[in-house]
Amino acid sequence: MFSDKNISVIIAVLLPVLACSCSSLRRYQDIRQADALPSLTLPQEDLSPLPEDDPGESVVDSVPGHDGPLIMNAIRDSETGEMTATDVIAASKVVARFRNVAERLGMISLAFDVTVPESLVSSDMQLRFLPVIGTPEGNVDLKPVLITGRNYRKRQLRGYERYRNFLESIVTDSMAFIRLSLLETFIERYFPETFAMKNDSSVVPDPVAENLFGVTQAAVLRHYTRQASKDRNARKYGSREEMFRKYVRSPILREVSLDTVMNPGTGQLTYRYTHTMPASPGVRKLTVRLDGSVYRDGGKVAVLPSPENLTFYISSMSSLADNTPRYIFKVVSRSVSDNTDAFLDFRQGSTDLDTLAEGNAAELGRIRKCLDDISFRKDLVLDSIIVTASCSPEGSWDYNSRLARGRAATVKSFVLDSRASELEDSSVRSRYVPENWEYLLRIVENDTVIGTRSKDVIRSAAAVEDKDAAEREFSSLPEYRYLREKIYPRLRTVNFSFYMHRPGMQKDTIHTTELDTVYMRGLEALRNLDYRTAATLLGSYRDYNSALALASSGYDEPALAILSAIKDPDARSDYLEAILLSRLGEFGMASECFRRSVAKDPSMRHRANLDPEMAEVLEHFTDME
Repeated sequence: MFSDKNISVIIAVLLPVLACSCSSLRRYQDIRQADALPSLTLPQEDLSPLPEDDPGESVVDSVPGHDGPLIMNAIRDSETGEMTATDVIAASKVVARFRNVAERLGMISLAFDVTVPESLVSSDMQLRFLPVIGTPEGNVDLKPVLITGRNYRKRQLRGYERYRNFLESIVTDSMAFIRLSLLETFIERYFPETFAMKNDSSVVPDPVAENLFGVTQAAVLRHYTRQASKDRNARKYGSREEMFRKYVRSPILREVSLDTVMNPGTGQLTYRYTHTMPASPGVRKLTVRLDGSVYRDGGKVAVLPSPENLTFYISSMSSLADNTPRYIFKVVSRSVSDNTDAFLDFRQGSTDLDTLAEGNAAELGRIRKCLDDISFRKDLVLDSIIVTASCSPEGSWDYNSRLARGRAATVKSFVLDSRASELEDSSVRSRYVPENWEYLLRIVENDTVIGTRSKDVIRSAAAVEDKDAAEREFSSLPEYRYLREKIYPRLRTVNFSFYMHRPGMQKDTIHTTELDTVYMRGLEALRNLDYRTAATLLGSYRDYNSALALASSGYDEPALAILSAIKDPDARSDYLEAILLSRLGEFGMASECFRRSVAKDPSMRHRANLDPEMAEVLEHFTDME
């Protein structure tokens, strides 16, 4: 049991500590009744200056918490002799809670001031302020601003120092736990030959050492190891995280925007917070909230009231886009045709077609798919199919004629058999080309293996009327084997020509318009702030939107060149030209373009307040007015 004397000593020791702690906690628990609170304001340097005798920021409002009579100054009226209440109201500074910010190159930059009054600063406390940006997609936490008292920081550093001392007490050299002197005495006494190796630089493998000792090295080391100390050291190593939490109760935060040490009496702190973030399509407004908390010994002891939010209205150059749909002129014909080549492998000198061969099956499957696609289309009706088979110049003309005719007939039968319910014999016709010299010349012209002289010989041979003699003429060429093995097989093709018509269409051709999908994708990219894609898709059109896409991507001079070539520019074209000229430092010419824009559309006068490039142009414009 404690005696009265001991209790008195304990109370004498604890009372100052409790009094200090309670006063600090009570100070922040009653913070809502304080006059000085953290504030969140917009930078004021770009606002008009106040008169020199401005006494500072004040707010004209009712007197809060005043229940008694309000006593004002009074003077006597010189004419009536009556006493009239009067008072002098100090000049007030209007504090804006919103601002327009411009999106440029897909990014927006926000700037605001966080002001902490001196009365909030305590040497034993840390103030943590977390700016939060509110977006339609959710909140974005920014890096916090920390105001740390000097004693608070000393305790933080002391905690790190104690933890560092703890780490240094952990032994990292396992040899430190071995009784080396006793081990050497043991070896010297019982194994003098082995002890003689102490100063020998040669390496002794463990099996050899085991034979020398009669026991393993591990057994000897275990015998002369201070195991209790080793285990105690291992426990220390395993408790590093626990000891860090014990010693460092308030870790120093790394991901912060500001961490400054302040003492009471140093005055208020104003920190200019800037943040750049990607702009999101369609987002026109952002809010900034400031959450504040008070920490003592690493724990939160109070929450500070949040000041009034700030609002940033985002102006984007994409809002200047011309959203008018763009159409392209198109001529639609009643008759439609299409064709494709199939490389079918017939047996040499034969008109029989092996439909199960791998290559043939793939090619015939592709032809079936073409027929299916035509059948499923409602806007086209199949009229006829022409199957044309051809051979290479190898062999006689008469032989190749019979071969090509037979192969065309074989493929025609295949088409009719596969579409027996849909096609009539008259709708599928077969033709043949005995030797495909036209295709041969096209291939030879673009071939890189055949020499120039050989190409001349082949051209001359192709003009000869007797094709058998022509083929013999270049059969002696050094590239003839290459021709037979690589090029001739490409000439043995079967061409399918499909002839269709549009049902219900009376005229042979009609003229119509359809939406330009490429242009509309570029316009959508422009609205979504994807300026690189927009510039790629719209650049070739060289119209207002293409100039806007280039200007939004930072290509000012190409955009200006497009705008200068536009005939009959509207208000937006003149306004965009004013922005580009302002970027290039041509403020006089920019003011003239802006004047024309406002004359065509007076609302552009207010739009200029949203774009930072137009600030100096507005000054010139005001002077002109």
